[in-house]
Amino acid sequence: MSDGENASPETKVVHLGRDPQRFLGAVNTPVFRASTILFSSVADLDAAQRGAYQGLAYGLHGLPTVCDLQDALARLEGGHAALAVPSGLTATTLPLLALASAGDHVLVADAVYGPTRRFCENHLRRLGVEVSYYDPLIGGDIAPLLRPNTRVVFAESPGSLTFEVQDIPAIAAAARARGVRVVLDNTWATPILQRPFELGCDLVMHSTTKYLGGHGDVLGGALVAREDSELWERIRTIQSAGGAVAAPFDCWLVMRGVRTLPCRMRGHCANARVVAEYLAGHQAVERVHWPGLKAHAGHDVASRQMSDYGGMLSVEVRGGRAGALGVAARLELFTRATSLGGPESLVEHRASVEGPETRAPEGLLRVSVGLEHPDDLIADLEQALRRA
Repeated sequence: MSDGENASPETKVVHLGRDPQRFLGAVNTPVFRASTILFSSVADLDAAQRGAYQGLAYGLHGLPTVCDLQDALARLEGGHAALAVPSGLTATTLPLLALASAGDHVLVADAVYGPTRRFCENHLRRLGVEVSYYDPLIGGDIAPLLRPNTRVVFAESPGSLTFEVQDIPAIAAAARARGVRVVLDNTWATPILQRPFELGCDLVMHSTTKYLGGHGDVLGGALVAREDSELWERIRTIQSAGGAVAAPFDCWLVMRGVRTLPCRMRGHCANARVVAEYLAGHQAVERVHWPGLKAHAGHDVASRQMSDYGGMLSVEVRGGRAGALGVAARLELFTRATSLGGPESLVEHRASVEGPETRAPEGLLRVSVGLEHPDDLIADLEQALRRA
């Protein structure tokens, strides 16, 4: 079977971004580290600068390793094109800078990733952009919050701390009726669990550092457009002018991770279910935030628009800050670290990570459930919670 549009995700990820005939039969695109490109004539150089000569004019404008990852991510998301950038925050800031100017208004999910919120507060406001926040559970009731000068709704679903699931089709329909673009951070769900373009979004961003890379050894981001447009060309121009280009080796690492994304996500989701259900029944736990639990406020919406509920959860431990820190300190198999999406299970006290501006409850631990055997994860949690 080919990597065509009708192929399953498992088939697509294995074959996307590969053309052995281009590189001496190499099944995977090699790491191209060149910055300088040779041209046989001034005419060829001119054609390259117009994108007509194999798309290569200078390393800044994309090398084969970068371009093949971009093509693979665009096709995996079902979009027109993608850009690989140095970090997830770069993928966040590019569309905001391209869409909003002084006097414009942006509407951001209240549960958005902390650094995204800080960028809006500390930099967009400084540029004269109005910023306001909406309840992520608002759904179609977002319509009254859209102003004449609103340019973009920036959504993140599931959310970063307590994993609120937004009714993306309802939000997108309300925004589209007013000519407002919708950008979705799809890092937590990945293209395997959630299809943002099918739900009505215009742009999708990822921190490829997380599940797409999947091994905790690369920093990167990606931005994908549903369709070709003047906005997409503006984003490409800002990326080029600002030099926000991903390194070829980093792209190669992300592409390596993409190959196994569907099977890894199945493992993450299955383990998260076991861990979430165990924690939900433990007397030392006040509440568990995971969309797969029927008690979670976003469970019904997640069931409609996601194929599974993800590998991330958070747990609020009895005893507040001291209780949470004590449990984290006693865990032996869970690694105390800030990130997510790798094969190892991670735990972090998010309030400590984010500092004074945190919106995280003091008793909350955020958990990236890895690919260890679930029995071992439960045994580690049991011994850590026993003394909570």
